[in-house]
Amino acid sequence: MYQGLAAFGGSLLGLIVSPAVMASEAAGEHLALTHTFAGYLGVAIFVIAYALVMSEEKLHLRKSKPVIIAAGIIWGILGWVYTQHNMSEVAEAAFRSDLLEYAELFLFLLAAMTYINAMEERKLFDALRAWMVNKGFTLRQVFWITGFLAFFISPIADNLTTALLMCAVVMKMGADNKKFITVSCINIVVGANAGGAFSPFGDITTLMVWQKGVVQFAQFFDLFIPSLVNFVLPAAIMSIFISNSQSEAKAEVVHTKPGAKRIVVLFLLTITMAVCAHSLLGLPPVLGMITGLGLLQLFGFVLRKDFDKNISKLRKKAAEAKDEKALQECDQFVPFDVFSRIAMAEWDTLLFFYGVVMCVGGLGLMGYLAMVSEAMYGHWDATYANVAVGLLSSIVDNIPVMFAVLTMNPDMAVGQWLLVTLTAGVGGSLLSIGSAAGVALMGQARGIYTFGAHLKWTPVVALGYIASILVHYFLNNSLF
Repeated sequence: MYQGLAAFGGSLLGLIVSPAVMASEAAGEHLALTHTFAGYLGVAIFVIAYALVMSEEKLHLRKSKPVIIAAGIIWGILGWVYTQHNMSEVAEAAFRSDLLEYAELFLFLLAAMTYINAMEERKLFDALRAWMVNKGFTLRQVFWITGFLAFFISPIADNLTTALLMCAVVMKMGADNKKFITVSCINIVVGANAGGAFSPFGDITTLMVWQKGVVQFAQFFDLFIPSLVNFVLPAAIMSIFISNSQSEAKAEVVHTKPGAKRIVVLFLLTITMAVCAHSLLGLPPVLGMITGLGLLQLFGFVLRKDFDKNISKLRKKAAEAKDEKALQECDQFVPFDVFSRIAMAEWDTLLFFYGVVMCVGGLGLMGYLAMVSEAMYGHWDATYANVAVGLLSSIVDNIPVMFAVLTMNPDMAVGQWLLVTLTAGVGGSLLSIGSAAGVALMGQARGIYTFGAHLKWTPVVALGYIASILVHYFLNNSLF
């Protein structure tokens, strides 16, 4: 039996690496594997892994796990094939190139996530939510305010954090009004995704486009008005169905912790350093972000040194105001720890990103991205291809879609690169599963904001999608 298994294994490995079966020679320095067993196996592994990712809600399996394993298997196949053809250095160079690209994005996102977590720990977002609740806005006003805040905060913070913050406000203000919560959640998802589309920091896809160098920092803001149209048009229609009655939410008081405002200033300084590193020094933006993370660590040291003094001031202030809640909060405060904020980063997302980048990079080395690029950008008009990318991103996460486009690197005008940046960013709003913001809100407003509830409003969201493309063509026609 063991001899039979050994023979079968040898035959299978021979099938994978046999030059006769490959029926192709090295194209330049790369082997053409698209019509070989190795290539088909790589695609099958990626499809299975991504099917598991899309079933995350049902399986309760973290999305990073299947793609990381898939990446290891795909590159294992590539390593074996290239080794058999005495070209192992080619596979190694390709792997290191993809890994370096991921490392830059990973460190950039880690710094940004740490800052967001630090602001959350200092209760800055809680204070913003309390301010909105205490103002006594009507439900329709809350609908518009949370939508616009999602649109304008997501270019600086990531759209996931922004959406979760605004959803907390909506659920607090809406109480038992499920219709209001549902429509407001859809509005928040559209606003957060649209706001992230015109900023290099608003979404992972825009960050990838900026770091790739195909679109310069200032050029992203040419998408501001198209992105605004993408949000405002559906919001205007949906707001008609929102009651203008007063919210019944109870007022609350939230006190920010010492250093909250200074962390915001440090974050803005960090973003400025990232822009300057890329624009003025010609270095990767991650240089500015990691330097900014160092400044946050240094500021954390200052906060720890001044902890007792700051708590004494807060106690005195609370005692003078006879604020019992504030006095109790002083007893719960702990010294600021930047490494605990790093530990609370979205590690599943960061590792998922690794798996996606390496899987797509591996399939690119096999030759599939060149094949898809030829099919889409060689035979289709670039506009149709870029609009299709947006539609695809409503089903498949926009990260692998955009990374695939960047890896294909089709020869396009800046206007087309801006178009695919726009469509990949806002296309995810068409379905609740099309973006991280939508998936997160389905969990936060479980049973209220659902896939089916979002689907009912998809035609309205699609109007904004189409309108944003037309406005981009009209306003930025000179870039095409």
